[in-house]
Amino acid sequence: MKEYQTITEISGPLVFAEVDEPVGYDEIVEIETPQGETLRGQVLESSEGIVSIQVFEGTGGIDRNASVRFLGETMKMPVTEDLLGRVLDGSGNPIDDGPEIVPDKRQDIVGKAINPFSREYPEEFIQTGVSAIDGMNTLVRGQKLPIFSGSGLPHNELALQIARQATVPEEEEEGGEGSEFAVIFGAMGITQEEANEFMDDFERTGALERSVVFMNLADDPAVERQVTPRLALTTAEYLAFEKDYHVLVILTDMTNYCEALREIGAAREEVPGRRGYPGYMYTDLAQLYERAGRIEGKDGSVTQIPILTMPGDDDTHPIPDLTGYITEGQIMMDRDLNSQGIEPPINVLPSLSRLMDDGIGEGLTRGDHGDVSDQMYAAYAEGEDLRDLVNIVGREALSERDNKFLDFADRFEEEFVQQGYDTNRSIDETLELGWDLLSMLPKEELNRIDEDLIEEHYREDGAETDAESEEAVQAD
Repeated sequence: MKEYQTITEISGPLVFAEVDEPVGYDEIVEIETPQGETLRGQVLESSEGIVSIQVFEGTGGIDRNASVRFLGETMKMPVTEDLLGRVLDGSGNPIDDGPEIVPDKRQDIVGKAINPFSREYPEEFIQTGVSAIDGMNTLVRGQKLPIFSGSGLPHNELALQIARQATVPEEEEEGGEGSEFAVIFGAMGITQEEANEFMDDFERTGALERSVVFMNLADDPAVERQVTPRLALTTAEYLAFEKDYHVLVILTDMTNYCEALREIGAAREEVPGRRGYPGYMYTDLAQLYERAGRIEGKDGSVTQIPILTMPGDDDTHPIPDLTGYITEGQIMMDRDLNSQGIEPPINVLPSLSRLMDDGIGEGLTRGDHGDVSDQMYAAYAEGEDLRDLVNIVGREALSERDNKFLDFADRFEEEFVQQGYDTNRSIDETLELGWDLLSMLPKEELNRIDEDLIEEHYREDGAETDAESEEAVQAD
């Protein structure tokens, strides 16, 4: 281990130093300031004679007299099953006043890509307890399903609800027994107020006992923000593939992570890509998202729910755009639904889970799940279209059939999507509610559901009579 006092430049979070031997990419560095403080960093770029180092704690206090030591190894996360129930900062250090962590091993945070040949296809249901997700955009073990939100929308509340409610139903496991469930919560660039809300909820509900929380605050260095999701995913991989847990990783907010990438890129004077973000941002995000999955011969799984706020509610912005390319769908939060008081304000029409069809069906949840979901989607979409027509011609100009679809759209939002952040619905409760709503429509309109299922589940008393429907229109 060599020590240098050859710092030539300090630029933002970066330090440049001259060296007389090759230094490895991503190698960990210790920088000792003249005041005796030791800071950690990571080699960002290495060329002949000079290296650039990103400093995790920021470059305050560093000058050209500081000493630089290259440790000859990449950054590693100390992992153990005892991490469950612990709260760590964005660099992986405990901040919960708990006992010192004694790791079973130290694992490289970069992680190895899962061999495509060894990947198992994701097709097993995870129950979040949120009807708009479980019923309409089902989450599957090993999937990466992001939540697209906007500034001021309650994505934090939804994240906490999923963190405390998510579970693998016992009937999904052979013989009713299987792997334990754990949650890894990685927060990046959040405010101290948000951090307090997260911790209060975790402690109040007892969700912390099965969780590992990583907290990177808004006033923490941007460089640390790049490390936080990798520490979280390394912990998840250890629990999943060595301790057989089913692990759900919630990362919020990926927009803050990408802003940190842009800040580092500007400090390195890189040629910017779209809207100033680095051209390699797609590759960088893929390295994170593709760490979700299942491996043949392993009982555990890693499932990801990244959360991002779309700048200006623009889904063509580079962050949601690139995320959509890499992941298997998206859950869209809607500002109009939020203004109506719908909790959670999930708009199911632009939302999508590409692996949903593989995670539902006979023996997995309920045999009618796919049919009910398709029919509700079609009926709600028609009701939405009719709302635009009502604004032009008025409701009294619509037919009796059209008015039923309008009523369905209203009740779908008020009863199915609306459930609050403290209500945990099982998949059976979600589908029973779906049948209650579909029974508002005439049987002949249920053209996406098998006739046998209609005969078994349709509620005859759920459909209005012609007289009742006419009275409702006149009242409006």
